[in-house]
Amino acid sequence: MTDPDQLDLLSINTIRTLSIDAVQKARSGHPGTPMDAAPTVYCLWQRFLRYDPEDPNWPNRDRFVLSNGHASVMLYSLLYLCGVKASNPTYEQAGRLAVTLDDLKNFRQGNSRCPGHPEYGWTSGVEATTGPLGQGVATSVGMAIAERWVAATYNRPGYDLFSYNVYALCGDGCLMEGVSSEAASLAGHLKLSNLCWIYDDNHVTIEGATSLAFTEDVGSRFLSYGWNVTRVSDANDLAMLGRAYETFLNTHDRPTLIIVESHIGYGAPHKQDTAAAHGEPLGPEEVRLAKEFYGWNPDAEFYVPAGVQKNFQEQLGLRGAKTHALWNELFSAYRKKNPDLADQIDRMQRGELPEQWQNALPTFPADAKGLATRESSGKVLNAIAERVPWLLGGAADLAPSTKTHLSFDSAGEFQASGNDDYRGRNFHFGVREHAMCAIANGLALSKLRPFASSFLIFTDYCRGAVRLSALMKLPVVYVWTHDSVSLGEDGPTHQPIEHLASLRAMPGMIVIRPADANEVVEAWRAILQIKDRPVSLVLTRQALPTLDRTKYRAASGVSKGAYVLIDAPDARPDALLMATGSEVSLCVAAHEQLASEGIKTRVISIPSWELFESQSLEYRNSVLPPEVTARVVVEEASTFGWERYIGVQGTMIGIHSFGLSAPIEVVQRHFGFTSEHVVSAARQQVTRQGGRS
Repeated sequence: MTDPDQLDLLSINTIRTLSIDAVQKARSGHPGTPMDAAPTVYCLWQRFLRYDPEDPNWPNRDRFVLSNGHASVMLYSLLYLCGVKASNPTYEQAGRLAVTLDDLKNFRQGNSRCPGHPEYGWTSGVEATTGPLGQGVATSVGMAIAERWVAATYNRPGYDLFSYNVYALCGDGCLMEGVSSEAASLAGHLKLSNLCWIYDDNHVTIEGATSLAFTEDVGSRFLSYGWNVTRVSDANDLAMLGRAYETFLNTHDRPTLIIVESHIGYGAPHKQDTAAAHGEPLGPEEVRLAKEFYGWNPDAEFYVPAGVQKNFQEQLGLRGAKTHALWNELFSAYRKKNPDLADQIDRMQRGELPEQWQNALPTFPADAKGLATRESSGKVLNAIAERVPWLLGGAADLAPSTKTHLSFDSAGEFQASGNDDYRGRNFHFGVREHAMCAIANGLALSKLRPFASSFLIFTDYCRGAVRLSALMKLPVVYVWTHDSVSLGEDGPTHQPIEHLASLRAMPGMIVIRPADANEVVEAWRAILQIKDRPVSLVLTRQALPTLDRTKYRAASGVSKGAYVLIDAPDARPDALLMATGSEVSLCVAAHEQLASEGIKTRVISIPSWELFESQSLEYRNSVLPPEVTARVVVEEASTFGWERYIGVQGTMIGIHSFGLSAPIEVVQRHFGFTSEHVVSAARQQVTRQGGRS
């Protein structure tokens, strides 16, 4: 064995032993995959990955996504050995390593930069929070799409600013999950030749051998998706691994799957090929045996031999620094020649918007017939997107229904058929809701501003990825339409009930359900200025009256989450009428009827709990005066959670069952969503509580 070969093996075994020690010290974690996959990631990082450890956010870096996130300790060991610098401003000191040896020693402990699964924004060098299996590979498709789009949009002859590749390491579990199949199918259709999935085929999951439940020919499946498939029969053969990566780099018409045949827990003779090595620490005796197998001092813990870190610096580090420096020179020249395009790139990277983008926002005149909020949203979206070039997205085969198709001349369709179609801003995800949302996360991680759309009911199919949007604080815009039982004849399977409550319960998610076209305008105004949270914009299928803002308060109150739409003449209401979305107009009608009876009411539109709760207590009390206890809330959804606004004495007109298949008028009468019912509830509240108390 030559000296370079020995150094390679020494470096690989350092990744393995650091991972073993971290898991053992934590008494928690998964050492098996780091042990078998260490050569696979070592070969990629050392010989192929274009990555500058000094700047893990360099825009043209290659991306590495650890989809089998339970192997996080392997990634942390790599980040430490490669000397990746912290870029997160919350780190305590400038120039700090993203992962220190002390962080590794505190794997899975509070405040360590080495949590149990990789977390984006917490540990620099982690490209995505992967969490549930399959999410990482699906998200990587969004990253690959983003590269194709920015390259097609911003590259110019002689200025190939964007040319990065996306690698994702996955395991058997990732490829069993349905979201990975959805994403792989779309990636093959789009011919994303910059995308490489590395399948660590070790034949083991938590319950045991994969043969218990997974006997398909994965390679043939991916060939049918339109992927290139290559195999590495020995995970420890760096030459074979290198040839596989070269095959990927030389494939220009499709994504690549590299199937690496490995043995989990490699080097732990007694637990090799067992689920135990996958899902729990090896134990002291097995740790000693593994280290002896690697030629390691069995008593040494967290040992990094001399020369290992220098090895990473001289290969990954020097290659990345040189490539990054050349890119900086290229971008500097590009900026002089294409200042407007460079400004767009800068703004994307900083999460900023073009100047005067709000000038594009329309205003809708009062109209008793009005528009469905999905219709007005489509108009607003098109107006904004024409001013914000990196606002893009699509629907899960429902754009004609969700009104999310960008129809202006330069919008285009994102396809792989040539003629600059990768510049298109309309994405067709097919009937793949879960993958759509994971891909939107990948687009947002790449600094684009994505929207993704479907019916509100189908958030059931999206939740894993939507939750990760919130967990990663990504400003993905979700457009959910057909928002209530008022969609009518499609019936209970398509009528959302608990979905608003479910989204409101998700930490970090902002839910906005506007009441008319001008509230939609203000919702979009607020959404585009949110940089660190996803938003669920919830819209109607049916037309809603466009309220007369010369008669009622301005829709700008949407930005505060709730506002007084109509007040009592003396601003001293006997009762509060509260609603979201389509039900606000019921409260408006009820207000007028109650006024004729001498009952003074205040109508409050509450499009967003989250925005309202972020306001000062003084403002919230000015909208919902604590002394007015006669309260009625109206929403075509589960009543869960509304107690915070109506108290124990208020009335909630909501739904306590699944929906009904019938015309909209029949459904609304059946569930009591009529102005007459609101009037009756308000009367009872005032009578029961004696008005102002």
